[in-house]
Amino acid sequence: MSQVEIVFTPSGRRGTFEEGTSLLDAARSLGVDLDTVCGGRGICGRCQVTVGSQPGIPARPDSLSPAGPTETDYRGRRPLAEGHRLGCSALALGDVVVDIPPESQVHKQVVRKRAEVASLSVDPVVRLHYVTVEPPDLASPSGDLERLLAALSEQWAITIDDYEPALLTTLQPALQSGQWAVTAAVRHGNRLVAVYPGFKDTVYGVAFDVGSTTLAGHLCDLTSGAVLASAGRMNPQIGFGEDLMSRVSYVMMNPGGDAQLTSVVRQALDSLVGELTQEAGVDRDEIVELVVVGNPIMHHLVLGIDPRPLGTAPFALATTGPVETPASRLDFEVNLGATVYTLPCIAGHVGADAAAATLSEGPHRGDALTLVVDVGTNAEIVLGNRSRLLAASSPTGPAFEGAAISSGQRAAPGAIERVRIDRMTGEPRFRVIGSDIWSDQPNFADSIKKTGITGICGSGIIEVVAEMFLAGIVTTDGVITDASGSPRVVPNGRTFSYRLVEEPLVEITQNDIRAIQLAKAALHAGCRLLMDRLEVDTVDSVRLAGAFGSHIDPVHALVLGMVPDIAPDRVSAAGNAAGTGAMMALLSGESRREIEDVARRIEKIETATEPAFQAHFVAAMGIPHKSDPYARLGSKVDLPPPTNNQDSGRRNRRRSTEEQ
Repeated sequence: MSQVEIVFTPSGRRGTFEEGTSLLDAARSLGVDLDTVCGGRGICGRCQVTVGSQPGIPARPDSLSPAGPTETDYRGRRPLAEGHRLGCSALALGDVVVDIPPESQVHKQVVRKRAEVASLSVDPVVRLHYVTVEPPDLASPSGDLERLLAALSEQWAITIDDYEPALLTTLQPALQSGQWAVTAAVRHGNRLVAVYPGFKDTVYGVAFDVGSTTLAGHLCDLTSGAVLASAGRMNPQIGFGEDLMSRVSYVMMNPGGDAQLTSVVRQALDSLVGELTQEAGVDRDEIVELVVVGNPIMHHLVLGIDPRPLGTAPFALATTGPVETPASRLDFEVNLGATVYTLPCIAGHVGADAAAATLSEGPHRGDALTLVVDVGTNAEIVLGNRSRLLAASSPTGPAFEGAAISSGQRAAPGAIERVRIDRMTGEPRFRVIGSDIWSDQPNFADSIKKTGITGICGSGIIEVVAEMFLAGIVTTDGVITDASGSPRVVPNGRTFSYRLVEEPLVEITQNDIRAIQLAKAALHAGCRLLMDRLEVDTVDSVRLAGAFGSHIDPVHALVLGMVPDIAPDRVSAAGNAAGTGAMMALLSGESRREIEDVARRIEKIETATEPAFQAHFVAAMGIPHKSDPYARLGSKVDLPPPTNNQDSGRRNRRRSTEEQ
């Protein structure tokens, strides 16, 4: 039998199987989260999937067997959606990318993007005005719109000089239903965007953080500022490439690829609108304002702008300013007069999400020198205070989020997220998402019966590598060594691996260590460049932002050398700073004006053209650093000596980095 390659998204897991293997069987063998209740009998309809694509594996329907009687005569409890296949019935006949939608997953992806809005004055750009309008009269034949505008002028001293033409289709029904009393939604004090019958005192808005890996949306009451619902999901563009540059490459190599990427992300965002409104009990027509933030490539794709200029130097943005677009042009099913506002971008690889994080964290509002780091596939870095702000980006790649790691995966139930290694014995203990019990505690096995152990996610990878270093299992140069004598260190070809879990097998390989070194060195080097420009050796505080950055333990991040040396108590999680900034912009016109002004003043540093970047990068490959002894960290944690053969792991009992 010939062999075929099957890739599952969004998990990213892949394997080679005999031609004719069912997708459900392949998913089970790889530990992919594909739901089924009927055990593959084609009854429940829970294992529905679609055919996706990645560079090198185009979307070809003939990669799967034709629909058989199980699907053509399907009468199951869950309707078989158009374009969907049953994983239990479809057989792989060629290389194929299989996308598992959220509704077909047993354990929904844990999208860790929750935002807590900072204290601010609610100052929405859309306000409501209740008016009574003169009924039509044969003696004074004026249009309903004109009488409404006259009423706004007379009763609210508001002069409307612009309006959404689409509202003309809803204006007369609203006036008649409200018996000539209506509530007008007015944007910026001069643009009429919606008319509701009778008295209405609340309208809503949605703030989106469009990440390369995850999407997050927050539904807010524009009057009170209350966050009524939050939801998230994986970015479906992952099917076209794990990182940003691979998606730009897809666009370059596939005519119409940009339209594909734009379409799938817009559909996902509109689906989030549906989830949010359903959760909050709000009608889509009540949403009159939306805010979108994202990195430059996401920003361009959501707006329908060709991202290819961002793929090569000089990384030119179509615009660095804020953009206001009718929501209907971006395919959002909301009020006909709704507007989408995108925050300004800062530079070619420092986008509206970095601007939103800056708005949220406010380094420009104080004297303390603050380093804000949004850790993702492309790390965005802002450094400064009220006197001066600088920004840069570093190509960290997807390793921090589990991609390119042998047992890596994204954060989902069953993923190892916390690790501690005994300094004397090299024995590990760990915790998985979905359980609060550590592996060495009673009842651990019972606590993970539903999830099992499926791999290791980003926060777990950071911790296990840092713990391996502290236990003498990894050298300063990042080499796994058996000098510690731990039986967990096992031969793996010409190198060694660290066996974290025996069953199922979860190992940290030498290649995994290298991937993490490359990612953290790029991040560290970007931070150092900004510090060099300000001529400082340390900062007052470090804020780790983003879905991943918020779950990194500060001590382990420093042990690994992800950011320059600083006392661990000066490092803290910022939460989803970009999402918070997006909500601030949604709820406050003053916040929009603030970040538009600040973004113009931020100095942009391009890491790709800075000669010092490579030198910083090479030095930062060491753990925590090749030349910096990390004395500030060392005052809190006993670091191994900077040698290549650390044989002192078993002789010296070092202070444990218990969970902060």
